[in-house]
Amino acid sequence: MNKEQFLTVMKIFVQEGGKIVLRYIRDSSPSLKPDQSIITEADKAISVLAHELLKEFLTRGDHILIDEEDEQRGRYLNQAKLAPIPYLWAIDPIDGTRNYANRMPNFGISIGLLKDLKPWLGMVYFPLLNELFYCDGQEAYFVQNAFGDLEHRERIIPVDQVISKQSIFLLTDSFFQSFDWDNKDCHVMIPACAVVDLCWPAIGRGCGAILKSYLWDFAGSWPICHAAGLFLRSLSTGRVLDRLQEDLFMQDPKPWRLKDYYILSSERNYPILKAKISQTRGQKS
Repeated sequence: MNKEQFLTVMKIFVQEGGKIVLRYIRDSSPSLKPDQSIITEADKAISVLAHELLKEFLTRGDHILIDEEDEQRGRYLNQAKLAPIPYLWAIDPIDGTRNYANRMPNFGISIGLLKDLKPWLGMVYFPLLNELFYCDGQEAYFVQNAFGDLEHRERIIPVDQVISKQSIFLLTDSFFQSFDWDNKDCHVMIPACAVVDLCWPAIGRGCGAILKSYLWDFAGSWPICHAAGLFLRSLSTGRVLDRLQEDLFMQDPKPWRLKDYYILSSERNYPILKAKISQTRGQKS
C-alpha cells in the first residue's frame, strides 16, 4: 500500500460523509450520549462508512482505527499495544455535532492517519462551506468548492501571523471555566468545533487556538497544522505534541482525551499567547 491509495480512501470518506450529513441535516434526530455530548443519525452512518472503507486495511493486522463512535475505542490506549502498529487511523464522523444539529456551518468531517505514532496524512471537510483541508504527508492544501467543477486548490504556505488588535485566538467552549483572557491586543472567538480551531489558523483565519481535545478531534488536522508551521504545545510545559504517547491522555471514563490544554501557534507566538492566559480560582478539568 502507498500513501496515494490511503489518500484516495480518505477523499472518498469525506466526500461520501458530506453527502450523508446533507441528507440528514433537516432531520438529524439528535440525542445525548452518556457523556452528554450529542450524536445524530449522520454520525452513526458516517462511522459505518469508515469501517466499510477501511475494512481491507483493518483486517491486515498492521492498522487500527480509533473511532469516536466506537464504545470500545479505549482498548488501544496502551503503549505496548500501540508501539507495534505502524498505521493508526482516527476519525470524527462529525466534529461540531451540536453546530450540525442546529444547522450551523461550522462542523467538519475528519480523518487522520498516523504512521509509527506520528501525524502523517490528514483530511478535514466542511460540507456546508464546501472547503477541504488536507496534508499528503509533506505539503498541506486548502481547497475551495471541493469536489465540484469550480474546485480551486492552493498549497498552504506557513505564515507567522503577528499578534495585533486584528488578531483572533480560537477557544474551546470550556475555556472560561478554567481561565481568563487578556484581550488587550488579541480578541477571542469560540467556534465550538475543534477542526475549525485547528484548520482555520493554518490559512490565517486566526493566530492560533487553545484546546483540550480527544485524539479524533485533532488527528485529521494535526499534519495539516504541522505543514502550516503551527504546532500544539502544552500550556503547562511548552512541550510540542508530535507523537502519540499513552501518558498524554486520560484513561476511563474519558479515554483518548488530552490531560493538558495545548496552544496551537507558531513558535514565536506561543509565549505571547500563553502570557494572555491566566488561571481562574478553582480550575475545572
